[in-house]
Amino acid sequence: MQFSHLSFAEVTRNFWKVIEHATAYKSILTSIKKEYDAFIETIKKSQRTAVCLHGKLKSLAAEPTALVYHRKRTIQLEAKMRIIENNSSKIQSQIHKIKQHRAEYDTKEAKYCPFSKDPSKPIPGMTVQESVNLDALTEYMKHLEDKYAEIKQTMLIKYVPAQRKADLDEEMIVLVKRRDVAENLNKKLQFSHQRLQIISQALTSWITSDMSTPFQDFVEQIQKTKCLQVVLPIFTGDQGVVEELLKDDPHRAKEAEMTLHYIERFNELISLGEYEKAASYAANSPRRILRNIGTVNTFKAVGKIRGKPLPLLLFFEALFITSHAFRCPVDAALTLEGIKCGLSEKRLDLVINWVTQER
Repeated sequence: MQFSHLSFAEVTRNFWKVIEHATAYKSILTSIKKEYDAFIETIKKSQRTAVCLHGKLKSLAAEPTALVYHRKRTIQLEAKMRIIENNSSKIQSQIHKIKQHRAEYDTKEAKYCPFSKDPSKPIPGMTVQESVNLDALTEYMKHLEDKYAEIKQTMLIKYVPAQRKADLDEEMIVLVKRRDVAENLNKKLQFSHQRLQIISQALTSWITSDMSTPFQDFVEQIQKTKCLQVVLPIFTGDQGVVEELLKDDPHRAKEAEMTLHYIERFNELISLGEYEKAASYAANSPRRILRNIGTVNTFKAVGKIRGKPLPLLLFFEALFITSHAFRCPVDAALTLEGIKCGLSEKRLDLVINWVTQER
């Protein structure tokens, strides 16, 4: 039978109330109260003992199951250990065999490829008497040293590193591109020179005539007879320059010659590889004859040069600096090409400056 702590406390309080109100039986009730407290304490102690014994009983009942599990686990681990030991033995055996084969191979290699010469054999190129003569040996050693130096020098001349060959190939590609660009420009300039000579001759004929016909109409008549086609726009990209050359003004022929000289100088700088000077030269060209898409294509054809700035980027830098200095804005097409070039070369600072400048 179990009693709650609450009922024990209520009985104790009731006892004290009875003892406080009693007068005659106070001592008897007090002794009964002591016996009751002792009895209650004995009951509580018995309950704690019973709980403890119950836990021990459960643990004792579980011991056989744990023992069986541990034995089973021990058997499994022993089986795994045997497998690991067998594998280790096989691996050790294989390592031992490999070492034996390697030792046999090294022995055969040392047998067929000895590293030292047999001192009993004569020296190649010398007699037995010379091989024991100190002066002859010294002279022969000097001969061998000279031969070694000659072979070493030959190796330096006839053989070059692979990286050097790659550098030469890259330089050759750049030079071939430069040659192609120069040849194309030369052909265009020759054709342009012939046409400008026709214009100059037409101007001379027009001046010696009565000049009753406008010069532009006079040139158009020559076009019909001689198939005159002005090719200056190939270099300038601007038809307005051609129209100015064909105006009714005797000084335009001289101006055409100056323009042609300016273009020839630009092409000469390109062919010589002086791209920085060519970029500044084109950016400062009169009447913007070289500030056009044709010049951009010329620099694009050059491409990248190892160890040097991109020529196209040099042209755009000079172009925007010149336009800002003379307050002459760059047209939209060139501005777009310049921004593309700056972004491709990861020069965000230049792009921001150009966009701010042209805003």
